[in-house]
Amino acid sequence: MDNQHNDTILKIEGVTKVYPGVCALNDVSFEVKKGQVHALMGENGAGKSTLIKVISGAIHPEKGSIWIDGKSYEHLTPARAMELGIGVIYQEFNNVPSLSVTQNVFLGKRVGGRFMFDLKEMRRRTKEIFESLGVSIPVDAMVGNLSVAQQQIVEIARALSQNIKVLIMDEPSATLAIAEVRRLFDIILKLKKQGVTIIYISHRMEEVFELADSITILRDGCHVKTCPMEGMTRKEIIRAMVGRELVEDYPSRSTQIGPPVLEVEHLTGNGDTDISLTLHKGEVLGLAGLVGAGRTELAKVIYGVTHKESGTIKLKGEPVDFRAPRDALNAGVGYISENRKTEGVFLDFPISWNITISALRRYSKLSFTNKAALENVMKSMSDRFRIKAPTMEQLVRNLSGGNQQKVALAKVLALDTDVVIFDEPTRGIDVGVKQEIYQIINEMVERGISIIMISSEMEELIGMSDRIVVLHEGRITGELEKKDFDQQKILEYASGIQH
Repeated sequence: MDNQHNDTILKIEGVTKVYPGVCALNDVSFEVKKGQVHALMGENGAGKSTLIKVISGAIHPEKGSIWIDGKSYEHLTPARAMELGIGVIYQEFNNVPSLSVTQNVFLGKRVGGRFMFDLKEMRRRTKEIFESLGVSIPVDAMVGNLSVAQQQIVEIARALSQNIKVLIMDEPSATLAIAEVRRLFDIILKLKKQGVTIIYISHRMEEVFELADSITILRDGCHVKTCPMEGMTRKEIIRAMVGRELVEDYPSRSTQIGPPVLEVEHLTGNGDTDISLTLHKGEVLGLAGLVGAGRTELAKVIYGVTHKESGTIKLKGEPVDFRAPRDALNAGVGYISENRKTEGVFLDFPISWNITISALRRYSKLSFTNKAALENVMKSMSDRFRIKAPTMEQLVRNLSGGNQQKVALAKVLALDTDVVIFDEPTRGIDVGVKQEIYQIINEMVERGISIIMISSEMEELIGMSDRIVVLHEGRITGELEKKDFDQQKILEYASGIQH
């Protein structure tokens, strides 16, 4: 790299990484300029996560080189990448909950003498970092007691406690409320002014258009294009990501909505108070609200994860009192958790095992299992959901996020369900797989399945729901029919503003 490229902080040149049966990165090359926000986009399985791990030294490529500040490296180690000023904030934070904010900021770093830590100096420097970011977090607080947004800031502060040059942020807004996202954006812009380069990975197109100066798009492990954001359109980005035109964001349906299937009356429990709502046959009922509004809490009471304190739940007109999720599943109520990795799938088991585990009891009698029936269920579900894998015996851990979500769906729908609760069905999923999930939802509704959909994406709620119920601090504050859907009105209800 010669001097004419001295505004390039990071250059990826011919990087290739191969895993058994799949080429995760194929001869990828692009450059990132100093002091920019550079978006990295692509469908799940496009190679984004592998590329992050190559840059941060977590894995070594088979071929290619990584240039940092004009110097070339065949591969890095995590320690060497950190020394060179590369920091990564993953979706799953690396904080230690039982340690203080200060201890987490300087985790793995020695400040002070050879045998002692200078806690006073660490606290001073932690405060200094927070001040530079324009935030206020108690430096002696236990990280486990902080909100998700505050924990994320602690991760950012840890990166800034070293000589950070490039900060990679992987889906940083995925679990944040609207106000917290605005604060995150403010912090990113402050870092940019300080000369830090941000590589920003997100499936949320509106964030990329607001923040990014330039963009790199990957598809199937290959580099598609790198260019300035100026002049780019949403349609161009989607076409580059998926390699085809997506005709409509939210596919239409003409299903006739039927009689009530699930009725919740004056339900209180798990932080929610006096909740009453009705879900009809063949209906998608959206649950809107800010983070902490009580949507997931309500879903877990209905599904039997948490017991209600009072009120009634009726399924097809009959009172039910699910004491555990197994009771709900046996009665025909399924739940797809917002956290697929810990609650949706068994990561270290094969796809086939995940899909059939819920249906095992149905196809077993005494100690005998109808293996042929289970095989048919597994094949039917894998075909229906178009799960991309070399074999159904592949571990779910090795699938892309979108395919993990499909396995979670197949696991629940392998049983005959009348009601399915989707909690953030497309979180962290690329635009192409989102379309597939939406089509699957429509197919389910056309078969008479009723759906409660919790989503923090306003466009998704409005585009997919037949009705929307809005929660604020554990109470219902509004309900809208499709003809009355209005983003401003929903946000006002979600903020507790009554009409």
